[in-house]
Amino acid sequence: MDTTFEQPARARLITAENQELPVPAILRYDSTDPLALCVDFPPEVSLDGQGVTWTFARALLEEGLRGPAGGGDVHIWPCGRSTTVVEFHSPYGLALLQFDTPALRSFLLRTYAVVGAGQENLGEAVEQGLSALFGGV
Repeated sequence: MDTTFEQPARARLITAENQELPVPAILRYDSTDPLALCVDFPPEVSLDGQGVTWTFARALLEEGLRGPAGGGDVHIWPCGRSTTVVEFHSPYGLALLQFDTPALRSFLLRTYAVVGAGQENLGEAVEQGLSALFGGV
């Protein structure tokens, strides 16, 4: 059975002036893509007025809650006991956000309750990815 769930999260955008601006975010997990999770941001906080979704490995979040992790577009690291920093890189620049660590841990545990570590059906995920890539060719 496919399961999708969302969890609101409070994020704080760190500006170049070192100010913290509250940003609403939604953490999302879909068991049909068991190795990934998404963070959705509403249109009002993006540069182009469009909603933004970042998708990255569930394992990256797990690793980033313990210590510095990531490469490429997403980097995650703990900042004290109660805050986790997530840095998103795009062609337009980067966004540095702080999340409450307990909320991220709770979300991660919920994903593992749906699809346990090592229980991911990779064959199905690969087939869906290839189908999306090639459009049924």
